[in-house]
Amino acid sequence: MNRGFYTIMAAQFFSSLADNALLIAAIALLIEMSSPTWMTPLLKLFFVLSYVVLAPFVGAFADSLPKGRVMFVTNLIKIIGCVMMFFSIHPLLSYAMVGFGAAAYSPAKYGILTELLPAEKLVAANGWIEGLTVSSIILGTVMGGALVNPHVSSVLLTLHVPILNWSPNTPTQAALSVIAGLYLVATIFNLKICDTGVRYPHQERNPIKLVADFARCNATLWKDKLGQISLAVTTLFWGAGATLQFIVLKWAEKSLHMPLDKAAILQGVVAVGVAIGAVAAAHFVPLKKSLSVMPMGIVMGLVVMSMTLVHSIWVAYPLLVLIGALSGYFVVPMNALLQHRGHVLMSAGHSIAVQNYNENLSVLTMLVLYAVMVKLDLNVNYVIIMFGIFVSGTMFLVMRKHAANQREHDSLASIGEQKH
Repeated sequence: MNRGFYTIMAAQFFSSLADNALLIAAIALLIEMSSPTWMTPLLKLFFVLSYVVLAPFVGAFADSLPKGRVMFVTNLIKIIGCVMMFFSIHPLLSYAMVGFGAAAYSPAKYGILTELLPAEKLVAANGWIEGLTVSSIILGTVMGGALVNPHVSSVLLTLHVPILNWSPNTPTQAALSVIAGLYLVATIFNLKICDTGVRYPHQERNPIKLVADFARCNATLWKDKLGQISLAVTTLFWGAGATLQFIVLKWAEKSLHMPLDKAAILQGVVAVGVAIGAVAAAHFVPLKKSLSVMPMGIVMGLVVMSMTLVHSIWVAYPLLVLIGALSGYFVVPMNALLQHRGHVLMSAGHSIAVQNYNENLSVLTMLVLYAVMVKLDLNVNYVIIMFGIFVSGTMFLVMRKHAANQREHDSLASIGEQKH
């Protein structure tokens, strides 16, 4: 990997670290405001919604400027969202602004990889990016919790910014000031990202034409024989992953009798597994063999169902690491293949925007379905079994579709040879 790749990794790490710490600080701010409890999960909804709503526009924006500059501008938008909380603007609106920045940041972050690196290095690059992102999620969540801790807050309240002649007045303001500092570090790394020299044709600015162009790109990727398979897998993975976070919390409460603060640690355990699987895929799976990992998706669904048999925390830890590792191992090569196909069929920014749209639409859909199950008060073990069957069954259908595509391709190739 060249030096530019490591600069991108550093920028991504600090930006993601701040995003996840800010979520905890925003939750603390809602509690400080005595907001109703139903508002807390809405923070995630408002953040993710930007990825879906802005999908037709962020791809064109990412391709209109050098990717490093796009990452710099969108990171500034995240800082604005963070600063908005200082001025008593509602956390939901503030975190939605951060989501806006993140949605525009993502196509540039992944798109620059296809500009900077040859195709054969994309799996390895994605493995490192995913592993680093998971690490930033774990560390960011832990950091956010530490920043709102009363003991840490009392120290942070003594901070003073001489240039601005400013000191935080509340524990949440103190936490936000540290998080804003993390965004500034990410911004500095953004400025150090080299210009790859890749330029795309003039980007459309008319909103109606942008939506039409996005719809065309979306259709192009779903019609492509390789693109549709990789897009189906990554869409399933992100929707399932978001739902699994909440299932793990409920399972820990009912089966392991763990309080919420300890149950939250189990999410970090799954994330550690994802990082292990992602790094393993980066080492052992070349791009041309990326489709060979699809059976891991079926295995993951079956292993998830075994959670219903576990009632010991010492068995739960290795099981959750295994689930995370299986998911990380099969999604990273699929992600790299999708980026490669998107880069070949259209521009890097547009393909990542299509990917984000489908994946986050899947997150919203599966979370709504899970909320309905919770509303119906279904036993958590039934929910886990339905979840496992859904993941394994969907992966089986995707593999059947890929096999049918291969047969069609071989048949056409055979006809072509006979003509010659």
